[in-house]
Amino acid sequence: MNVDFLFGLSAVLALVPAAALAWTRMGRAQGASAEAPDAAFWATTAVALVGPLVWIGAQVGEGWRTGFSVALWITITGSMIVFAAAALLSRQAWRLAPLLLPYLIVLGLAALIWQHAPERPMKTVGHAAWLEFHIAVSVATYALATLAAVAGLGVFLQERALKNRRPGALTHHLPSVADGEALLVKLLFAAAAVLLIGMVSGSTIQFFNTGAPVKLDYKTTFSLLTFAVIAALLAAHYRTGVRGRRAARYVLLGYLLLTLAYPGVKFVTDVLIG
Repeated sequence: MNVDFLFGLSAVLALVPAAALAWTRMGRAQGASAEAPDAAFWATTAVALVGPLVWIGAQVGEGWRTGFSVALWITITGSMIVFAAAALLSRQAWRLAPLLLPYLIVLGLAALIWQHAPERPMKTVGHAAWLEFHIAVSVATYALATLAAVAGLGVFLQERALKNRRPGALTHHLPSVADGEALLVKLLFAAAAVLLIGMVSGSTIQFFNTGAPVKLDYKTTFSLLTFAVIAALLAAHYRTGVRGRRAARYVLLGYLLLTLAYPGVKFVTDVLIG
């Protein structure tokens, strides 16, 4: 069996204990859910972070790679870093684990399936350090958007359960509607700020390459649309009180647009076109 496949599979398996812990705890009697993350949560979260982090470090150790599989692993690693930081800073973010971890496992399996897809060479730029900064900002943006989308989905599920008067084990574990919305707004603010920085740094790189600050390709277009959706949602939230499932739908729309801009474009160019 291919060594790279085994290493990748190990990185996927590193995510499983955290997901299993989150879903196991959902089966506890109502009212028995912990109020704060405990040692077991932090131990499994550390494993879920270190596994993908070591694997992506091995893949890009000799130079940056642009393939679809690498993009997914970077997404997984960035999302785990943001999730761990959010769990440290927020009393409610850790409750998103039952939604986030299974999604990251699916991404990891997709990365395994397409790990040998052809990669397109990276275009040269005048300032390597500026390119590295832009990549880091882009990864942070997508990771923040991923956690915001998960928080939005949590709000959607909570509100639907309340409306139908059918709360379940999952909604009992997730943040309340009010707590989920507060977390969602904070994540959206962070995502919008980092995305704006990313668009500025991307324009700078574009200027280095072509002499023009903006090129309206698919990635740029979807990034601009994502920023517009997030900015409009935040403005509507504070001016008209848009919240709940309606706000969650806009967040998921913004995440879809950003997904089309980042891994979506790579999937088309590296996998479908090859």
